[in-house]
Amino acid sequence: MTSTDAATAYGAQPTVLLIAEPGSHALAGRDALAMAGARMIGPVGFAQAAAALADAPLIDGVLMEAGTGTALGEAIAPLDDALDAAAAWLTRHDAPIVITLDDSQIDDVTARFLGGRVQLLCAPTLAERVSALVIALTFPHAGASGSRVRQGNGDHDRDTERLNQLNAEVSRIAETLARLAKTDPASARPAMLGDRAMAYRGPDSGAPGAGSTPVTATEIRQAIRGRRLRDQFFGHGLFEDPAWDMLLDLSAADLERARVSVSSLCIAAAVAPTTALRWISRMTEAGLFEREPDPFDRRRAFMRLSAKARDGMHEYWRAAKRAGTMIA
Repeated sequence: MTSTDAATAYGAQPTVLLIAEPGSHALAGRDALAMAGARMIGPVGFAQAAAALADAPLIDGVLMEAGTGTALGEAIAPLDDALDAAAAWLTRHDAPIVITLDDSQIDDVTARFLGGRVQLLCAPTLAERVSALVIALTFPHAGASGSRVRQGNGDHDRDTERLNQLNAEVSRIAETLARLAKTDPASARPAMLGDRAMAYRGPDSGAPGAGSTPVTATEIRQAIRGRRLRDQFFGHGLFEDPAWDMLLDLSAADLERARVSVSSLCIAAAVAPTTALRWISRMTEAGLFEREPDPFDRRRAFMRLSAKARDGMHEYWRAAKRAGTMIA
């Protein structure tokens, strides 16, 4: 499908500002925007990003190709300024931002962006860029006023048709994103903590919080090692459960009174960084994770359990111990 065909299918061609330095990243961003059916403004370099965001006409989104293989603290001040400008622009406009980055930039970028209308892609392929752009521009958040993409009756069928015409990898990514985005119909926020009132209780479960010895950080770390041990015998990727892996890691850190950076939490998730960042955003929006800025470095942030998540994990451990089951 060409850009013109995509624009016709949706009634209006979305306009996206591309922020990228000349080179392969700019070319990848340009190609992704063309495949996603968007009209490109730019590309503009990092040093010109602030002016472009201030002077550009009404746009439907921003694609920033931040990935350079160099951390922000290593003589890359223009990128630092571009990220600040994009963060300021996001506070004024209800429109999506897609940012590509390298693994070394996770902490720098997530100190400014995490969740909401921002998609973070670590070392993405062209297909991953296209998938993120299509989803950002085609499925705006409920109540979003910034997008000028018009949708009328029957647009859902056209959305499905357009996604199906992308290659197999894009379809796989889009399916994963759609599954992660499902929410409880009665609420705009995912119901991440279950209601235990109707859940199965073992014969010795008792009331929440009654009896039992609290879990220790050592026990949690042993459970994490056991989970990773499975990959040695059955292959990597068969037992992916990033939400639980991150909950265990943050719980152990909470008991150890240790701080966990976003990049460290991505490693604990045991999945690709882009997938881990998506889950961190989802868990944060669900009220289970909280971001804590580093008071000594504004380009860094730490993740911690919310009070709700901490209480939920403690009750789980007590129930597991009363039932005589392992923490897994």
